[in-house]
Amino acid sequence: MNRILLLEDDPVLQRSLAKLLAKEGFDVDCAFDANEAVDLSYENSYDLYLFDINVPVQSGDSLLKELRDSGDRTPAIIITALIDIDSVKRGFDAGADDYIKKPFEIDELIIRVKSKIKQSMVKVGKFSVDFENSKVYQDGIELALGGVLKDIFLHLAKAYPNYLSKYELLELLGNSSDGALRVNISKLKKQLGIDIENKRGVGYKII
Repeated sequence: MNRILLLEDDPVLQRSLAKLLAKEGFDVDCAFDANEAVDLSYENSYDLYLFDINVPVQSGDSLLKELRDSGDRTPAIIITALIDIDSVKRGFDAGADDYIKKPFEIDELIIRVKSKIKQSMVKVGKFSVDFENSKVYQDGIELALGGVLKDIFLHLAKAYPNYLSKYELLELLGNSSDGALRVNISKLKKQLGIDIENKRGVGYKII
């Protein structure tokens, strides 16, 4: 299930948006101020940020800029009553992917939300995997994996939670030896901090 962080200080609007997004199949966490949003963004991995601008402690666009500066590339939509061109510019300069002016039609919001959440993004344990673009994310930050290790992880991720034959993995190494495969699996486990199980005669899987 795709997860959304909603930063909105109007309790009535927050409840309404959270309920409507939940009906569309999204898992929604809510924050009333920037501090709550920061804590939630560090504690959880999200597929989309929905940030109002005029919220307590710190503006939503300023918070988004800090998240972007920290390497967080989670898609973000600004929702605000500020409609002047300077506010719109600040929102996009902060790293917003979209900007919706209040009041808005809920159907429009849902359309924009769905367009920003990549349907090719799949959760594999603590990771988000974009198979279309061969990218791996953790907490919204793209991970730098070498070519071979990325290929191994992506193939294991496609098979997740099932086993992948060692012969398919050996093909990624140019039909190299079992020893070479074990070395690369060990490197992958160490770099990503994950467990990969090897079942004799069956193959490997992420656990």
